[in-house]
Amino acid sequence: MVEQPPEEHISGPEEGAVQRRSGSGPVVAEAERELADVLADVLGAQRVPVDGHFFTDLGANSLVMAQFCARVRKRDDLPSPSMKDIYRYPTIRGLAAALVEHAPESPSSKSTSAPAAEPARPTAPLARASSLNHFLCGVVQCAVFLVYSLVTGFVSARGYEWIAAGSGLAGIYLRSLLFGGIAFTVMVTVPVLAKWLLIGRWKPGEFPVWGVKYVRFWIVKVLLHANPMVFFVENPLYVLYLRLLGARIGKGVTILSHTVPVCTDLLTIGDGTVVRKDSFILGYRAHSGRIQTGRITLGREVYIGEKTVLDIDTSMGDGAQLGHSSALHRGQAVPDGAHWHGSPAQPTETEYVRVAPARCGTGRRAWFALVTLLQLYFLYIPLAVGGVYILFTEVPAIGKRLDPQTASLSPSELFSDALILSFVLFFGFVVLGLVALCTLPRLLGLVVRPDRVYPLYGFHYAVHRATARMTNIKFFTWLFGDSSFIVHYLRGIGYDLSQVEQTGSNFGTEVQHESPLLVTVGTGTMIADGLSLLNADYSSTSFRLSRTVIGPRNFLGNNIAYPAGGRTGDNCLLATKVMVPLDGEVREGVGLLGSPSFEIPRSVERDARFDDLRTGDTLRRRLASKNRYNLRSMGLMLGARWVHTFALTLLALASVDLYGVVGDVVIAVYLALTLTLSTVHYILVERFTTRFRRLQPQLCSIYDPVFWRHERVWKVPDHYLNLYNGTPFKALVWRLLGVRIGRRVFDDGCYLTERTLTTIGDDCMLNAGSKIQCHSQEDGTFKSAGTALGAGCTLGVGAHVHYGVTLGDGAVLAADSFLMKGEEMPPRAHWGGNPAVDMPEAAGPPVGDRSTASNAADARVATAS
Repeated sequence: MVEQPPEEHISGPEEGAVQRRSGSGPVVAEAERELADVLADVLGAQRVPVDGHFFTDLGANSLVMAQFCARVRKRDDLPSPSMKDIYRYPTIRGLAAALVEHAPESPSSKSTSAPAAEPARPTAPLARASSLNHFLCGVVQCAVFLVYSLVTGFVSARGYEWIAAGSGLAGIYLRSLLFGGIAFTVMVTVPVLAKWLLIGRWKPGEFPVWGVKYVRFWIVKVLLHANPMVFFVENPLYVLYLRLLGARIGKGVTILSHTVPVCTDLLTIGDGTVVRKDSFILGYRAHSGRIQTGRITLGREVYIGEKTVLDIDTSMGDGAQLGHSSALHRGQAVPDGAHWHGSPAQPTETEYVRVAPARCGTGRRAWFALVTLLQLYFLYIPLAVGGVYILFTEVPAIGKRLDPQTASLSPSELFSDALILSFVLFFGFVVLGLVALCTLPRLLGLVVRPDRVYPLYGFHYAVHRATARMTNIKFFTWLFGDSSFIVHYLRGIGYDLSQVEQTGSNFGTEVQHESPLLVTVGTGTMIADGLSLLNADYSSTSFRLSRTVIGPRNFLGNNIAYPAGGRTGDNCLLATKVMVPLDGEVREGVGLLGSPSFEIPRSVERDARFDDLRTGDTLRRRLASKNRYNLRSMGLMLGARWVHTFALTLLALASVDLYGVVGDVVIAVYLALTLTLSTVHYILVERFTTRFRRLQPQLCSIYDPVFWRHERVWKVPDHYLNLYNGTPFKALVWRLLGVRIGRRVFDDGCYLTERTLTTIGDDCMLNAGSKIQCHSQEDGTFKSAGTALGAGCTLGVGAHVHYGVTLGDGAVLAADSFLMKGEEMPPRAHWGGNPAVDMPEAAGPPVGDRSTASNAADARVATAS
């Protein structure tokens, strides 16, 4: 239940404050009557008491109250409430008083001497691209991919032939070293050259999607994402590479985020700044039919938390901090030394840098980078290139096809060779991978001890990052997640799960951490998906591992970053995208929603209707049935992925057979067919899983077979979708998967959890990291409903849209916002925040304008560099 003053305290003083405004007493009374009538209509009741609590007395839930808010917003005679208002004032009396008190005054009541507020900039009109431009852009992008494949095929063939001409292990090693080293250097250099040749220096501005300038932008973005330097995030080499691309970055900067900045000339980072993982500092956004570019300026010793978004035209002063699960919206600027958090961010007293500094100077960073390069060029590249050569020559299924003296093999031999080779490779990876993950992390854990401060870029840091990368392989959480078997896997890699109360859905398929040996999850806790456990603290010179503890009987929704020292205890509900508090009293027996978070009821009546299925013999029978169904799902999905591996192996062996006849072009054809084959395969797997039917809205227990069938759909791999980001082909693939999607939709990396429950109108703009999730799972209850976006809508970077939501034509949801279930955004509205509310769109500085703080930061960075 929401902690708040007694009801008379809510209505009395607030109402008194309202009555002090001229004529406000009757206004509040009238608002009470009208709001009560609307709520009674939504609840299907004759009347509702004005002092009845929405959740505990009236039996409402958040979906019902979202519908209530939507109806009220459609009436011009009533002030508009938000879901945050509903939780803060959970009675009609308190809500009416608060809404009337904070309602804008009429023009006649304003003092003539009061300064006029600066009007909000109107939302930019939608720039609609022509269908011809949309089509031609796709043609050019397809041609670029084919040319890239042809060049790759030619270089690979010439390199293999040259390495094959070597003699002995020493000759093979030296030729692999030389060819691999040159190839790696070229792959790293080409994106830099392409950026400077095609773009030059990025400048603040905007341009329409699907046009000529967009094609140049897309080529640079794709080359940066395909660049092997993305594997060197967390390494000083990555910072150096961003400098080559035009970013102004000072000394001692640590970047842990894998989202690559694209408009690098617009990025300024001062000395000693830390950017945690899963943060977005892109320097561009898609908005109303355009790509908009803008500056992101960070001063010295800035700290950027995990799962954060910095929109364009934002800045942070020297020593400023931005907490986890937070965002800076366009035009926001954090002053020097200030600590902000939330979405959009606001001031706080919370300290986010919680580890003491250590000795880590320029020499240590340079030495770490040099050792990395030496390992790369003299160990990893020769092993990788030489390993491929050995695979081609020593594996009979491949070697005999490359032998010019061998006659062409029959189709049956080709099929049997591909069957054996793919089976050994695929299931060998599964078995050996599990063995390695259950042993190596525990051995490495003896090296890096908890609660001890270590300097960055040394032996302990290298061991720590290797452990994190190894134990966050997504394949195994995908395989075991959403089933009873995930707890055994997580225990195997080091999680402390206390005394497990098996539910069959204790964890989802996406769980990440920084040390599996320092995670404790209490008995009876369920976690939906997208959990990131932050058991490492960083400064610009040091790191420290700490135990992260989630209490018993909790439920965690989607997309949550849970830090070490999170102030939640027993029996809490952490809603989707919530910011877990790091200060204040330990919250117990409550729910938390939003960023910054506030308290809501732990559960409501609708979520308790299936409690009888979660205990006793009923639970044992249904859990056993669910386990059997999940086991079949795991088997089917493993089989589907092995069939995919087999098909690619078969295609590869056939290409090797044709290499002597067709030549280098066969490699390019293989690369193109690989993408096509993978896409068609997984589309068919998903459609067969749903029996070519559309999902239907549900309200059921997780022990209902309807939910199990829905759960199986989540296991269909969809990583191939990222290859289509920013192209017209992404919308085509969505349409084949069952999405009702319009024309000319721009998708830069949106994720749809339930494709057949999603409707997207013409000319929508879906930014990187955005998500449309048409379901919710709270404790043991599963709910799903359709979500619809009208024409010309924009979802900001990292925005999250829940189920049962409707966005009117031209609506804009700001970056990192959370649009709760059941909400209705009016046409051309601009909403933002977590949870999202109506807000004016920030204009940001004019194109080409530079603030004094930004210029000063640039000067400091240039001097340091």
